[in-house]
Parts: sequence; structure tokens; C-alpha cells
Amino acid sequence: MRDPLAGLRLMKTVERPAQLFVRGQGSWLWDADGRAYLDFTQGWAVNSLGHSPSVVVDALKRQAESLINPGPAYYNRGMLGLASRLCQASGSDQVYFLNSGAEANEGAIKLARKWGRLHRGGAYGIVTACNSFHGRTLATMSASGKPAFETLFEPKLPGFTKVPYNDLDALAAAVDEGTVAVMLETVQGEAGVVPATLDYLQGAERLCRERGVLLILDEVQTGIGRCGTLLAEELYGIRADIITLGKGLGGGVPLAALLARGNACCFEPGEQGGTYHGNALMTAAGLAVLDTVLEPGFLEQVREVAQHLREGLARVARRHGHGPLRGHGLMIGLPLIGQAAPQVVCHALDEGLLINAPQADCLRFTPALTVSRANVDEMLKRLNRAFALAKSKPLEIA
Repeated sequence: MRDPLAGLRLMKTVERPAQLFVRGQGSWLWDADGRAYLDFTQGWAVNSLGHSPSVVVDALKRQAESLINPGPAYYNRGMLGLASRLCQASGSDQVYFLNSGAEANEGAIKLARKWGRLHRGGAYGIVTACNSFHGRTLATMSASGKPAFETLFEPKLPGFTKVPYNDLDALAAAVDEGTVAVMLETVQGEAGVVPATLDYLQGAERLCRERGVLLILDEVQTGIGRCGTLLAEELYGIRADIITLGKGLGGGVPLAALLARGNACCFEPGEQGGTYHGNALMTAAGLAVLDTVLEPGFLEQVREVAQHLREGLARVARRHGHGPLRGHGLMIGLPLIGQAAPQVVCHALDEGLLINAPQADCLRFTPALTVSRANVDEMLKRLNRAFALAKSKPLEIA
């Protein structure tokens, strides 16, 4: 029986709806009352293969029966296997495993500063973008250009300069002798699914090479097939010095990765660590996810269903006077015109559809990479109803 006070005992860090979810399979969730919900958020792009995929469940079961966590000071098979497979697939030289995307980005900041001490006269400044989101640790909040973070938990960590996204001139003007790296998202998810332009990211890479600074790509949300390629950098024809991964890498369990190439591989013993980093249980899950994503035809199928989703969303958007769509692959933003996104999210929930609103005027869709065309078609029906209800029955939202 559900404890009515349980919710009150949780620190109120997020507004949650009343539903208590008890089971998930693929693109569907069920609440304690037995009602089914079509999930097009998937834990904010975390469940790359959907809810409770058999390959991850089986990998976790097998690993839990033999070894869960020998400690980060010792090797385990999952750690070594995932490191080899991930570096080979991504063209990276070294990897360090962590628990979350925020930790991976924090690790990237540390790695860049270490590199700056070795190769750039102690430079430590990092240029990031306005409206960016790199995590919720103090360092990653300091790096982020999210407006809501500006006055939280002051004082912030020094050393970060924010410039407008997709503005190459502003980026060039900000990189100086005190700069060690440029840190960018390939798609700004929290800003409303705003992708970098081709000229911008290619120009950023060229600028970093010319100025002798590192390029860090935050692919926590866009990596591991989310954009139809293993890494979103492939869409832009560029190559970063440091890449961060999270969310979809673990397929629902806490796993992230810090990838480095060339002389950016400069950590030494004692400079990075964590009690759960690289543990056998999580890396076994990560290897199951990565092996699945790299199976022949998998990413092609992601691109095909993504096109089907994009075409369907475009029809819905036109019908209700919204758009145009933004994003890549199965990470799509739908800007709204004259309608509040949180209203649509609430009505969608009533229709048994889970979506989210990263901005007040934008909906975000991040379904499982395994989502079917039939799931997409059903989602579009429910979304249509949610839009109609949001217009006819507006809600009071705190």
C-alpha cells in the first residue's frame, strides 16, 4: 500500500505528477492502477533501448550473480570490454567511466585544465555557450549558460566565459591566451533542442586547431545513437579532443564516459576517481547497450523511424499552427506558437502520453531508439488530442 506521506519525505527538487510507475517494457510504462502510458521521454533520453530491454536485463542478471563492484582500484571484465569496444567504435584513445553526464563533464573540465598546465602555460579558461547545459555539479553549473543557474549557489567556479551559440565570431573573440578549451553541445537540449549549424561546429573545430586549444563536445544526450549515428560529431564531419557521454550509454543504469584523443589523454594516477566508477555491473549493461547499437542495421533503423516521426510531427505541427521542428534523429524539439508547452504536457499525460517541455514554448521528444512506427503513429494520435484539449480546456499550472 502506498504511503501518502512518502512524497512529502522526499526533498522537493522537482514537481512530479501523481502517477506511481511500477512496470515498463519497451516504449510503455504502467502505473500502480494498471494504466498504460506511451513514453516518448524515456527518462530524458536515458533508456536508449526502451524500458527493461532483455539484453540489458540479462547482462545485469549474469553480472550480478558473479561480481558487482570489486572497487575502482581493480580491473574487471566489463570495464575492460566496454573500454575497448567504445574506444574502437568512437576512434578514441582512452576512456574513463563515471556515474553521470555531469560527472563526465566535470571530468572533462579537470582533464582540460590538466592539459592546459602541461601544454598551454597554465591556461585554464573554458569558453562555453549561452543557454548551454552541462550538469548540476558546481563546476558544470558554472560552465552552463542556463539562465536559471545564474544566481544559484553562488559563488560559482571561475574560469568560464559564455558566448552566443551558433555565433562563430563571438566564439573567436572569446578565445585568448588564457583559454584552454571550447566546450559545446552538438544540440542544446535544455535550450529547446537547438542544434549547432554545420558552419558553426566546423568553424569551432578549425578555430581550436588554429588557436591551439582543445575542443570538448558534450554528447551526454546526443551520443550512443540518439542522432542516428554513434556520435553526433559524425553528422558534422568533425573530431573533438574530448567527448563526454552519459544517459543512453547505460540504457537506464547510471553510467557515463569521458573519452579523450591524442595528447588530451593526460590524467595520471590519483587525479580522477570515484567509488563506483567503472564497476562491473554498470559496465556490463553499457557493453550490452553498445553492442546492440553497433549491430548491423540498427542505426539505419533509427534514422528510418526518426524520419517517420519527423514527418508525423510536422503534420501535427502544421495542423495546430506550430513549428518548425528542430533536432537530429530521435531527439526532436517542437516549438509552439501561442500555446504553453507545460499545458500540452499535462494534457498529454491525461491522454496516456509522456513528453516533456524543456522550455515554456517547446516540446521535446526522445523516444527509445527501438521505438516502432506503430508506437509513433499512436503517439501522434494522442498528441493531437492533447493539443486540442490544451486549447479548449486550459489548466492552472503552478
